[in-house]
Amino acid sequence: MTDNLLKCPACNAPVATYRNPFPTVDIIIRQGQAVVLIERKNEPYGWALPGGFVDYGESLEQAARREALEETDLSLSDLRQFRAYSDPARDPRQHNISLVFTANAQGSPTGGDDAAQARFFDLNALPTNLCFDHGQILQDYRDSLGEES
Repeated sequence: MTDNLLKCPACNAPVATYRNPFPTVDIIIRQGQAVVLIERKNEPYGWALPGGFVDYGESLEQAARREALEETDLSLSDLRQFRAYSDPARDPRQHNISLVFTANAQGSPTGGDDAAQARFFDLNALPTNLCFDHGQILQDYRDSLGEES
């Protein structure tokens, strides 16, 4: 049984996981050529797409809307699935699988929950200290925009 225990990232308590990946969502929130990134309060530090774990009893779409609201104070419109990312090394804290969504939002983001701040960045001028595999996700997103033309 001890092979199936990980430390809870929030409280450090042992949690039985059976080594199954956790479902997560990430959201590319856009306004024109800009996307929202959050500056993380917790490790790993740096900039990231808004997102997080899917709660029990919650759909992936509900999780995306909740995480966006909690971390950026933005309500989403035109929520669409983009791609899934499942590399076991994508998150240094544990293996998770993320379904990435795209969405539009009006207004200015405000950091909340585990986001120290949230703000828009031009897709062609992103910060260099992106967390997880979010640099690759945003590159894939930029590439997809060229395919739509």
